[in-house]
Amino acid sequence: MFEKDTFSFPNELLWDYHFDDSHKWVSTRKDPAPDYWLHCFVVARSARQFFYNARFDPEKAKADDKTYRNLIHRVVSSGTSHPLPERKKVVIPGYRDLRTFSAEHEADLKAECGGAWQSYLQRGHWRMVFPFSHRHQTRMALRLLEEVQRGKPPVVHLVRFPTLAINHAVVIFDVREKNGFTVFSVYDPNDPSKPTTLTFDPARRVFSLPQNHYFPGGKVDVYEIYRNWIF
Repeated sequence: MFEKDTFSFPNELLWDYHFDDSHKWVSTRKDPAPDYWLHCFVVARSARQFFYNARFDPEKAKADDKTYRNLIHRVVSSGTSHPLPERKKVVIPGYRDLRTFSAEHEADLKAECGGAWQSYLQRGHWRMVFPFSHRHQTRMALRLLEEVQRGKPPVVHLVRFPTLAINHAVVIFDVREKNGFTVFSVYDPNDPSKPTTLTFDPARRVFSLPQNHYFPGGKVDVYEIYRNWIF
């Protein structure tokens, strides 16, 4: 999935993060500010909508920008829970996959996939204010495993509420067992250059994310979004 069903452009960050000399994780605001930031939820959601509800046909002739804008709008207005039947999928002519399409139509996709306000007002956000028990996280790991094995990549919200260490959405597209851990392969909208991992430790019953350019690494709480159920 990663090589063809993800966007070529990133959700940018408003802040630069790093460890200072005392090994404290700190941030500084970027100057100038990026143009496309706080869109991780709509990027992750849209990636799954294209996976579920679009079909790319490189044999067909390329269309004009207006046609592509309309096709993108149809995809990102479609459902997020269940794939459309093959005959009802939105056909994107002239491209083999989302990765190549997004490389040439970045502006159109950014304009149609949704605004930053949709990241703020994603309706599943209410879940993060309640405690995440070890039992809940174990159950979530099993559900995510089942979804991936069924070929239905889940979108998950990563949080450390009430801290603001992380508040992010990613798409899980593969899973493997390694040394007793469940290792999920993840598309991170903040870094489309390569997959990352989200690891579940069944002994400790916690998820963890490795250090990257916006998170110091460590435990995260996880729940699925853009589904009919939250718990």
